Amino acid sequence: SPLHCPSPQEVGPTMVGDEHSDPSLMSFLGATKRNMIGNHFWEYYVNEAPRLVLNKLESCGYRVVSMTGVGQTLVWCLHKE
Repeated sequence: SPLHCPSPQEVGPTMVGDEHSDPSLMSFLGATKRNMIGNHFWEYYVNEAPRLVLNKLESCGYRVVSMTGVGQTLVWCLHKE
């Protein structure tokens, strides 16, 4: 499950899923589904800082397995135990 946000921003938005993500998990995170102009896919996002989203995901059994920067974006990969 990738989680990503623009790196200069510590408050969000944080992208938390794609069009195939579990709707109940997206609801738990308070995520909104959107389609950005020019994209041919939908994504879920929240207006919270990544640390708050990661805390919520940890409470559901997810653990961070890696993190990297891609351009101006930070990406966390998680696994549910």
